Amino acid sequence: METSSHSSTQNRASHRSIAVIVVIVAIGFCGILLYGWTQHRVSDQAARAEADHISAADPNVTAVLTKRASPTVDLTLPGNIQAITESPILARAEGYVIKRYVDIGDRVKAGTLLAELDTPDLDQQVAQAQAALEQARATLAQAKASVEQNKANAQLAEVTAKRNATLVSRGVLSQQEGDQSDSTFLAQAASVRAAEANVAAAQQNVGASEANLRRLLDLQAYKKVRAPFDGVITVRNIDTGALITTGSTQLFRMAQYGTLRIFANVPQSEYSAFHVGTPADILVTELPGRKFKGMVARLSGALDTNTRTLLTEVQVENPTGILLPGMYAQVHFAVARLAAPILIPGDAVVTRAGGTSVAVVDASNQVHFRTIQLGRDFGASVEVISGLDENEAVIVNPTDEVREGILVHMTQLKEPGSPPSTRPAKQAENGAPAH
Repeated sequence: METSSHSSTQNRASHRSIAVIVVIVAIGFCGILLYGWTQHRVSDQAARAEADHISAADPNVTAVLTKRASPTVDLTLPGNIQAITESPILARAEGYVIKRYVDIGDRVKAGTLLAELDTPDLDQQVAQAQAALEQARATLAQAKASVEQNKANAQLAEVTAKRNATLVSRGVLSQQEGDQSDSTFLAQAASVRAAEANVAAAQQNVGASEANLRRLLDLQAYKKVRAPFDGVITVRNIDTGALITTGSTQLFRMAQYGTLRIFANVPQSEYSAFHVGTPADILVTELPGRKFKGMVARLSGALDTNTRTLLTEVQVENPTGILLPGMYAQVHFAVARLAAPILIPGDAVVTRAGGTSVAVVDASNQVHFRTIQLGRDFGASVEVISGLDENEAVIVNPTDEVREGILVHMTQLKEPGSPPSTRPAKQAENGAPAH
């Protein structure tokens, strides 16, 4: 019995020890959980506090001071070089080419014989016109002779009429014979006037025949095709034996390029700086390092409504002939501006539904969005025609945090690429520090 009671007592002690151990382990585990939760809450509160502090702080922005663009503008425009005079040489007479004296590339003087034509039809017309003129002159001579004859007859009739009138008054002749003499005189006088009219008509016919002959002779002179001005043959379309028709066959094409002209389209924003005599530099890619001096010779006087540009003619001397018509060139102008625009970085421009604007930081570090009108775009920078003044701070690359009226912490650059200087936010108007 004693042995059984002792064993039972040992079992109960063993169970109590296990229970104590379990309780201690549970308490330790709960302590670890409580400690971990406490640390997590402290860390979370600290993170929240830091986030609240960051959100309450002023956004950091980078700003650039606006400045005016150069008072002179460098404007480079594309253009095509053209000859100052260029003309097709057409045939004025019909016939066959007997001889061609020039070819493409030949330099000729005004009046140089270029080609000669055989014109048999025209030659025949000249011969007919000469014969018609001789016939008209013979008709005129006959008409003049007829006038003289009629005048003689009229004079005789007048003398006879006067004599018969005297005889009638003496009763030697009857009154009827006297009347017949008067009638004959009147008829002869009318014949004189008719003959004189025939002379006038014959003279007009002679004049018409002479004019027709001169016309044909002038045409016949075009059998010899001559250069109308000093220049170069740029096109040759004929050869010996070719049939030439009047006005439809282009024999040659000539260009005069001792002086060349280039047409450039000046944009509306710069047209006011251009006038006759404005200097220009002409650059050709194939001639690196060389500049050809020119000047504005003519302005169209009106802008193209489609492109809003002013057609401008620039002339350049070309005594050596190194520049050729048809070349592509760039025309560079350096012209003074009446009012230089404001220049800002291209990254400062904000394009939204309401239009184009920039974020401007005022003296109290407050942001205001300003609507602007842009001018020329240079890529890294753009011109502002209206909406900004000089030495205003505009934000570069404004983010979504930058809103109207907020305060910002600004890093200011005097010019793009200069070292930054920090301008902290000033106190608010109520005297409290800005956050």
